[in-house]
Amino acid sequence: MAKTVLIVDDDPTQLRLLESVVAKAEFRVEKATGGAEALKRLTQGRRGDIDVVLLDLAMPEIDGLEVLERVRPQHPDLPVVVLTAHGGVDTVVKAMRAGASDFLVKPASPERIRVTLENSLKLKTLTGEISRLTRKISGELGFDDLVARSPAMTSVIDLSKRAAASTIPILIEGESGVGKELVARAIQGSSERARRPFVTVNCGAIPENLVESVLFGHEKGAFTGATHRNMGKFQEASGGTLFLDEIGELKLDMQVKLLRALQQGEVDPVGAASPVKVDIRLISATNRDLAEMVREGGFREDLYYRLNVYPILIPPLRDRVGDIPLLVEHFTRTFAASENKPIRGVAPEAMELLESHDWPGNVRQLENTIFRAIVLAESEMLTLDDFPQLTGAGHRPRRTADAEIGITFAERPDCVGLLDAQGHARPLAEVELDIIRNAIDRYGGQMSEVARRLEIGRSTLYRKLREIEAADHDQAAD
Repeated sequence: MAKTVLIVDDDPTQLRLLESVVAKAEFRVEKATGGAEALKRLTQGRRGDIDVVLLDLAMPEIDGLEVLERVRPQHPDLPVVVLTAHGGVDTVVKAMRAGASDFLVKPASPERIRVTLENSLKLKTLTGEISRLTRKISGELGFDDLVARSPAMTSVIDLSKRAAASTIPILIEGESGVGKELVARAIQGSSERARRPFVTVNCGAIPENLVESVLFGHEKGAFTGATHRNMGKFQEASGGTLFLDEIGELKLDMQVKLLRALQQGEVDPVGAASPVKVDIRLISATNRDLAEMVREGGFREDLYYRLNVYPILIPPLRDRVGDIPLLVEHFTRTFAASENKPIRGVAPEAMELLESHDWPGNVRQLENTIFRAIVLAESEMLTLDDFPQLTGAGHRPRRTADAEIGITFAERPDCVGLLDAQGHARPLAEVELDIIRNAIDRYGGQMSEVARRLEIGRSTLYRKLREIEAADHDQAAD
């Protein structure tokens, strides 16, 4: 997705020249003819999608330095490149102290302008990622840090925000890779326990003989190899949040001890003479069906009801396709900056491929796929060639695609009959449907590839299928 540059200059000629240069560098352009207009655009809740500002310093009434000083408090992360006809040290120092990310001395070459804008955006991305990681470490990660806009995830976020206002135990359910820990961290960062410990325990990754010691701690000499005292995860998280991931992997004997710790608010370290009081906010997560495990005897019913007080179900990525473009843009921008690759975005046909994929590994798989593509990319745009694992036999189109259009596809021969059993020409709609079905089978349900081979738009392809489905439904009703 093209980034947007706001150009601020009171000189109409300079404004037109800069607009031409920036547009040729494949940025979207917005313009302001002076400091007052720029401030109105940036400080009155109308920043919109401005990604970087190209700001002239010498303007009447409100100059560039004043614009910088007034914009910076509201938008500290917005890159501002200042333009000056005087490249003196004092001018540059004033601009940088006011918050400029870089400067250009007029007249600047088109290539210098392009590189400066791209570097400012790259710096913004890296700074934002560092800030995000800092918030994550300090327990201040919030819901604004979640990359999501689909209705399904909006519902999850609304539910999570309500949970953050209390200390109610939460059970987050969802497939592996959907982002359960990120949601848990956002709940912590939006609660009164923000900036306090957030301790994560993967219950499925701890050796069975060490689970009790890891969770509850042990005293020195409590068992062979216990050469020092260990306070355990419950005590580490005291005052903050304990996140028990893959809770369904705990064995029944440990489930009993976990239940007691939750009921009593205290733990018994291995080898300790007395229990230790703890104050934790518990968030559990699982990719298994705990209710079914309870029915089969693999999970204690009393513990299940203790954990499942406030359930939150995170849908798989294939059920929230609207998030894919946003996630792709986020990962592309982040990895391109960290790998120092000049990647400007994703080609439309590649984005269609990413949106059509089933993503059994969910967001984690998408993230790794984009990372690999960024490392291997040789051009400024990610194309189909950068995703060989998706365009080959390993591609898994969304299983919901056929269900969405209400048509089931079976194996079909290579040829399409033009005549019916009586030797008459078949209706065009029937022949068209057979051709489309044949193409879908041949290209494994990759709708973007089907549309390309049939030389029609992807939206046209879906529209034709829906029209055919409606006609078949009306015929069946008659």
